[in-house]
Amino acid sequence: MIRERRGKSYFEKSLHSEESLLIAGVDEVGRGPLAGPVVAAAVIFPPGFYLPGVNDSKLLTAKQRETLFPLILKHSLSVGLGCLEPREIDRLNILQASLRAMEEAVFHLIIKPELVLVDGNRLLNLPYQQQFIIKGDRLSHSIGGASIVAKVIRDKLMESWDCRYPEYFFSKNKGYATAEHLAALKKYGPCRLHRLSFRGTLFQELEQLDLFH
Repeated sequence: MIRERRGKSYFEKSLHSEESLLIAGVDEVGRGPLAGPVVAAAVIFPPGFYLPGVNDSKLLTAKQRETLFPLILKHSLSVGLGCLEPREIDRLNILQASLRAMEEAVFHLIIKPELVLVDGNRLLNLPYQQQFIIKGDRLSHSIGGASIVAKVIRDKLMESWDCRYPEYFFSKNKGYATAEHLAALKKYGPCRLHRLSFRGTLFQELEQLDLFH
């Protein structure tokens, strides 16, 4: 486990047999929103490969992510995706849904990794050697790449659903609890994309609206 930031590819560079080890980085996005899926990505870069600009997707602008996204797809050996919809999140809870999405992303890789680097503080239910890394999207090049892919995919999904549910402004808020989104929920109530089971301090205002009882 590594907590301290030492550069975007510190962990890969610290491993022995760097020139031959196939490393998959896996990360998820969408744990915090009120609406939409949780999306995970797994990325395997060629051993020793480094793509400048790859970092935690939260530290990048939308334009930077959009620029890096096709480059990650082009240069990676394999990319896998996992996605759990709001009803599955309600059924499992957001933590278990996030872990499940990451597991699906790794299983969807065409090339099987020799080591899986997992962002966060938990290991996954996978038949591969694993290492979890706290703030891994800032320490690991492959996890950073996965965070960008997952973020871009999820944003595109939310933008596409804005056409179906324009009253919630999903293209702008991506499902997060903005004032505009909260006002729309108060006026229209939740749609099928909203997570009806979510309880969290970010959404105390929704509890007061009595929408989820």
